Amino acid sequence: MSNRTSLAQLREMDAAQAARLPVDHLAMLLEEVGELKADSKRLADLLHDALHARYGAAAAAARRAEGKDTGRVRLQEDGFEVVADLPKKAEWNQARLAEAITTIRSWGEDPADYVATEIRVPESRFLAWPPRIRAVFEPARTVAAGRPSYTLEPKDAA
Repeated sequence: MSNRTSLAQLREMDAAQAARLPVDHLAMLLEEVGELKADSKRLADLLHDALHARYGAAAAAARRAEGKDTGRVRLQEDGFEVVADLPKKAEWNQARLAEAITTIRSWGEDPADYVATEIRVPESRFLAWPPRIRAVFEPARTVAAGRPSYTLEPKDAA
């Protein structure tokens, strides 16, 4: 039998009780929690990769069928609805944004009406701009897909 505090015992403590543990126990618990986090991340990554291997092609086909490159689609399998999300990830070239802002300013427009002060362009604003304004900023914009995510939701047996 060990004299050290276990994670099971730690789960039953509040922060004040844990704070009174010997420092060597805290160090061992921190190490054990770190190992659990690393293992949890590895397992989460493995499951993510497995879900992507299983549903990635079908999700991409469903997006194409809906006429989109990114976004959420729903697939059905064995009483589950698989929600496959591929977020849009827009990136902006800062130098080209500065040029576009100069152009807008030369037209007598206030660039603050179109861009945030840190020279980032919120995607929702960009999509709402008139074509003339969008055309000036488009050379500064790159769109890439983010990391896909999946959730499995049990469906009602109706």
